[in-house]
Amino acid sequence: MIVLLGVVVFLFAFATSRNANRNISNPKVTFIGENNLFITNETVSKLLIQNYGGVKNVPKETLVLNELENALKSNPMIKTAEVYVAVNGTLSADIEQKTPIARISTNASYYIDDEGSYMPLSENYSARVPLVTGNIEKNNLKNVHKIALKIRNDEFLKKHVFEIHQDINRRLFLKLRKCDFIVELGDEHFLDKKINNLKAFYKKNLKDKTLNNYSKVNLQFENQVICTKI
Repeated sequence: MIVLLGVVVFLFAFATSRNANRNISNPKVTFIGENNLFITNETVSKLLIQNYGGVKNVPKETLVLNELENALKSNPMIKTAEVYVAVNGTLSADIEQKTPIARISTNASYYIDDEGSYMPLSENYSARVPLVTGNIEKNNLKNVHKIALKIRNDEFLKKHVFEIHQDINRRLFLKLRKCDFIVELGDEHFLDKKINNLKAFYKKNLKDKTLNNYSKVNLQFENQVICTKI
């Protein structure tokens, strides 16, 4: 019995030692969720290698997975990253990209993601999201993020809105596809009510074939729709 126990302990220690000293193979990268890749498999692999000085030849016992995860998450395209090592020595990284919901198009060009954070443009893929023009401050995207998120989650707005404009007084305006008028929302308050008013206006005037009779639809007052005719 004692001999058998000794053999088991020896085999366990041997397997553990062998596994710990197994060298890391080429990284395996898996993207979670979004099919359109803003960052490539090659870029993620390069980040892993650069941040561990040739990670493919590093013994497993010396890997600090936390540091590799933090290195990946420091990339402005990446939302979350989980790094782990399989028994066979394969270094794996599960990557969730940021989700762009609007594209700033002023003197600088970049995305706003669904959490209201900065996201750079990608050379690999261009997202089909509303443009944002006007007076935009990179460190103050609250207003634009709020309306962009509303557009993303509303089928009517997603279908029709192609541009968000913010003026110097932080008033918001929308431009709709196939419509000559501009929609003035004013500030970000009472957005649900304002959008419902816009939908009602659009539905009625689409039926009456009078959408192109207006140059401006003012929704900034909660219970009113003020239209300016051409």
